[in-house]
Amino acid sequence: MRIFIFRISNFVNRNLKNSPWIHHRQHNPIREMSQSTSIPKKQLRIRDHGYDNYMEIEKKTRKVLKFQSLILSEPNQSIPIPRLETLAHRIGFTRHEASAFILKFPHVFEIFEHPVQRILFCRLTRKAILQIEQEQLALAEQVSQAVMRLRKLLMMSNGLRLRLEHVRIARSAFGLPGDFEYSVVLRYPEFFRLIDAKETRNKYIELVEFDPKLGICAIEDARERVYRERGSDAEDIRFSFLIDFPPGFKISKYFRIAMWKWQRLPYWSPYEDVSGYDLRSIEAQKRMEKRAVATIHELLSMTVEKKITLERIAHFRMAMHLPKKLKEFLLQHQGIFYISTRGNHGKLHTVFLREAYRKGELVEPNDLYLARRKLAELVILSPRKARVDRELVGYRRSKLDDEMGQVTRAYVEDACEDFRGGDGVGHSEDAEDDLSSDIGSEVDSGDEDDDFDGSVSIQRNSPK
Repeated sequence: MRIFIFRISNFVNRNLKNSPWIHHRQHNPIREMSQSTSIPKKQLRIRDHGYDNYMEIEKKTRKVLKFQSLILSEPNQSIPIPRLETLAHRIGFTRHEASAFILKFPHVFEIFEHPVQRILFCRLTRKAILQIEQEQLALAEQVSQAVMRLRKLLMMSNGLRLRLEHVRIARSAFGLPGDFEYSVVLRYPEFFRLIDAKETRNKYIELVEFDPKLGICAIEDARERVYRERGSDAEDIRFSFLIDFPPGFKISKYFRIAMWKWQRLPYWSPYEDVSGYDLRSIEAQKRMEKRAVATIHELLSMTVEKKITLERIAHFRMAMHLPKKLKEFLLQHQGIFYISTRGNHGKLHTVFLREAYRKGELVEPNDLYLARRKLAELVILSPRKARVDRELVGYRRSKLDDEMGQVTRAYVEDACEDFRGGDGVGHSEDAEDDLSSDIGSEVDSGDEDDDFDGSVSIQRNSPK
């Protein structure tokens, strides 16, 4: 028996080393295991610091987005600091933590003195506003792709329908707009319809018609590419997944045999209806387990950033025949998925699709992903860089030379009026109007004029 297992182990080792679908780094046994050829149910979670560092930035970005929503909800898109500190408890901040937090990100938040009320206000910087506009533009351009994602999502569910609330909670991950109920569901009645369930009083999104052309998984496209490259030599990857174990993951020879047999196990497609099959046999249960891996793989492939929280996946558990203990189930397949507990004090678990990332970045980025990463770039920029930018504002070339000249002339004329002792109130108001009209051409929101007026008033007081 030992000789037989030894020969199988050598055969599997030779096949796995030549296979591009499995990448491993260490081969020492993780613990004493039985000589079974099934994948162990309990696996130690090996940390991958590349994904954890990604989530450390994501944690800060989520908090920044909460403050952005508070500011943008105001009529003038600017909010007094005392009011911001009062509303901060809604997003989990104490009164004094809110002010300290926004001061850490001067590239996103800008604090200025209101010219009339003479109290400190907070608003978004021009870079942050441009990032929001870029994200909204990318979201609008990907409406057709969002429609396709929602159709595929419904095709994987039982009865071709999902709860509206569950889709709304996960809308950001799938690139759906905030008003997707009207801009996507009701706008395309040939694909979707809203129904009310009388027994539960919940709204559901139902697919009008199943489209076989969309029932192709992302992993099947990857297999097809390998088939074209390798030809008949790729027959062994017919049911395989791309495997990339994290650094430090130890693989025993028995685990290697189990993975080799699991990779060749047939399974039903996530888009296939399995309600008519007898699922009581052991073989059927193994196929359903691998089908669950394929379903989660397809869910992550449809997301914008190829990641989604485990809690969002749990909302679709009943509708897509997923196992109850999702975390333990995903830990059995650490070569396909990675679960990060960073962010929100470990209360959220973010699931990454490992094959979609290389060195902390998406292999195939899209416009919406790049727009969201712009905010992360603003978050990690040094505050010292913001001070340098403010000092160099007067040295912009060509585009603002004339405008800065008008600002300087207005400042000199106002200063002369003060030394003369004359009543220059009317002239001062005209100068402020000229300043607002000159620089306002570069500012998208109307409340930007208040800050420029305030900056001029501060300059006037400084020489005195």
